Amino acid sequence: MGLLKSRSLSISINRDPRTVYEFVSNLENLPKWASKAFQSIKHVEGEWIAETPQGSAKVSLTHRNDFGVLDHHVSLSSLGVEVYVPMRVVQNGINGSEVIFTLFYTTEEQFAQDMRMVEQDLKNLKSIIEATP
Repeated sequence: MGLLKSRSLSISINRDPRTVYEFVSNLENLPKWASKAFQSIKHVEGEWIAETPQGSAKVSLTHRNDFGVLDHHVSLSSLGVEVYVPMRVVQNGINGSEVIFTLFYTTEEQFAQDMRMVEQDLKNLKSIIEATP
C-alpha cells in the first residue's frame, strides 16, 4: 500500500496548551466538541465506547504525555475498520495553543465531507475552551 494523501487542519485557541490538552484528553468531553461524529461516549469495562453515525466504536487515546500528543484510534466494529487520528496541541505565543488535526484521504467525496466536519469540530473546541473561565 502506498502513502495516503493527508491534510492537517489547525486552529488557534486563546488558552494555554495544558488547559486544551486536559479538556481534549478527557474523552467524556468528546461529544461536546465533536458531536457529529460522536453522539455519546461511555467508559465500559476499561474501554471507551462511543455511539457514532456508523454504530458503536471503541476509542483509544495515546497515553498521557507532556508533549501535547492526543493521537487516538477509532475502531468501528460494524465496518471492520480502525481509523488512526493524529492530533497535537502545541504552544502558540505566550498563552495560546494551536490544535493540529491530520486527516487522511479516503475518497474525494468522503474527504471533503470529513474536512468540513473536522473544521467545525475544531471551531466547536475553540468556542468551548475559550468560553470556559
